[in-house]
Amino acid sequence: MPINPADLEHRLWDEIESHQVGMLITLAGVPRHAQPMTAFVEREARRIWFFTGNDTELAREAASPRRAVFAFQQRDLRASISGYLQVQHDRARMDRYWNAVVAAWRPDGKSDPKLTLLCMDCDDAQVWLSQTGPLKVVWEIAKANATRRQPDLGARTHLDFH
Repeated sequence: MPINPADLEHRLWDEIESHQVGMLITLAGVPRHAQPMTAFVEREARRIWFFTGNDTELAREAASPRRAVFAFQQRDLRASISGYLQVQHDRARMDRYWNAVVAAWRPDGKSDPKLTLLCMDCDDAQVWLSQTGPLKVVWEIAKANATRRQPDLGARTHLDFH
C-alpha cells in the first residue's frame, strides 16, 4: 500500500507530541551513546526542543550547531530524524514547554541557572511502519527463508523536510 508522505509526516509529529520520549545523539566528535530525552515538537518549523543543563555533554557538543539524530519508536512507527542541534536559551519556550516530567529532572525548577534548551532543526527522517504481530513476523521469516526473498514486514519512507 502506497504511503502519502504528508500524511506520514503528520502522523510522525502527532506520535512524538503524544509520547515525547526518544533517544538523541550528536554525530560529531568521539562516538557516544544516545540519551533518552523528552521532545517538544514545533511541527510547522520542523523543530524539536529538549530541556537539558548547560553543563551536560549534549549541551557542550551543541554549543555550536552539530549534526544529530533523534530516534523514536511507538507502536507500529519507528523513525530516525536527523538535523542540526544547537543550544538556545529561550525563556519563552521554557515557560511554554515546562511540565511535570521536566520538573522531575530539574529539582531547582525554571530558575535553575544551568537550565537551557537544545533545538533541533530537522532535515529529514526515515520512517518505518509495520503493523505486524508476532505470528506475522514468524510467517514472513519462514516464507522469506523458503523463497529466498526478504520478508514483508512493513514500509519504509524517506521524508525530506526542505
